This record gives sequence, C-alpha cells and structure tokens, in this order.
Amino acid sequence: MTGVRRSVLVNAGADHAFKVFTEKFVTWWPAAHHIGEADLKDVVVEPREGGRWYEIGTDGAECEWGEVKAWEPPARLLLAWHLNGDWDYDPDPARASEVEITFTSEGDGTRVELVHRGFERHFTKPERVREGVGGEGGWGGILLGFQQAFV
Repeated sequence: MTGVRRSVLVNAGADHAFKVFTEKFVTWWPAAHHIGEADLKDVVVEPREGGRWYEIGTDGAECEWGEVKAWEPPARLLLAWHLNGDWDYDPDPARASEVEITFTSEGDGTRVELVHRGFERHFTKPERVREGVGGEGGWGGILLGFQQAFV
C-alpha cells in the first residue's frame, strides 16, 4: 500500500512549529478524533525516543495511540501508529504503521511534511486505516488545522 503524504507551510520557525506540534497537540487536533469514551481533554507526545503517544479524556482515562520512535527536535519526529482499522489500540509493534513528520525552514516559515506509511503491517483492516488517514477527515484536513494555529 502506498503511503499518505501531506504538507503545509506554517508561519513560524522550525523550533516553534515542532513545539506546537508536540507540546500543544490538543490545540490543533480535531476534538472529535479520539478513541476514549469521554471527550478529549489532552494529547501527549512524550519528548523522547520510546515515549508514549496517547490521549487523555475528560474523565482522566488514558488511551494509547502509539510510541515515539525518533525524537529529533526541531527537524523530525517519527511515531508508531498503533491504531488498527477498527480504531482500537494494538500493542504489537510489528503491526503498527509509522507517521514521520519533518520540519524544514522555507522562506520565513517552515514546511511541515507528514508521511504515514506501512499500512500493510496492520493486522485488522489495513485498507481502512489508509482510507481514514488519507481521506477528507484525515491528515490533509488535520494539517490545515495545524497551519491555522500560526495565523
């Protein structure tokens, strides 16, 4: 399966863009995109290789999304995506796709490029994962929301 590739140009330096992406995730992430039973309160990307990537609901429950595979501020972030085609967490690292985000200076701003690849690794409905993240409500629209955080 081919990967999903999306990019936006944000009105900020790479350092600031990386910080907003990782430290203020919930400020630009669509509130309806959560897997927990309660409404979304926060999203955490732990700032280290091997760190957790997870949501916190308004009820305090934590739901895992994946793991930080590479932490290279302000240039690159690599995340393991452990959500399968039913949008359930699958803890097996062999069945996780990857989301790579790079931050490259371009003019007065930063080009943020996201590549989601490795869908064939998902055991449950890999094509549904690709359709979901590649479709209208997927990474393209989500990155436009990220871009709006700098307007």
